[in-house]
Amino acid sequence: MSTGVIILVVVAVVVVLCGAAVLVLRARGAQGSRGLKRRFGPEYERAVARHHGDAAAAERELAQLVERHGGLRERALEPDEAERFEARWAAAQEHFVDAPRQAVGEADQLLAELARARGFPDGERYEEQLSALSVHHADHVQGYRHVHRVAYDSEGRPDTEEMREALIEGRALFEDLVRTSNRQHAARS
Repeated sequence: MSTGVIILVVVAVVVVLCGAAVLVLRARGAQGSRGLKRRFGPEYERAVARHHGDAAAAERELAQLVERHGGLRERALEPDEAERFEARWAAAQEHFVDAPRQAVGEADQLLAELARARGFPDGERYEEQLSALSVHHADHVQGYRHVHRVAYDSEGRPDTEEMREALIEGRALFEDLVRTSNRQHAARS
């Protein structure tokens, strides 16, 4: 074989290998993207919007959240502990009729306490707790965000309907946290 043919074969092999590497990297990136979309659901879209449509920046942020909070192990509640949380939530909902703003404040505090009891960062560090919850309960974390915003809104003075909607959205996270805890406890028994 001549030197020219050997060089041509080597160049062809290098081009094929580079092309294969590019395809593998693209497939991994797309799979990572789909994985983040699936894992974060509405939180994925929220992150993209926060980054003004820059999906790559949003994905970097979400990947960092997974890296920081993905290994968090949720602690199952004892049955009596879960019952106490459920009774307190029911009381907050009943309290809504007479004092909606206070009921939303109670719900906010209760969500923070429940999350802490399940092993998430302390509610005193709301943003950190919210970040960890978004990794593990992305479909319902918006409810906590809404409850918290309404509970601490001193300027806009949310109307009763907005407070009611916040409480309903927050209940979805509450139920998710209690339900997953009940499943974990049953699995241990």
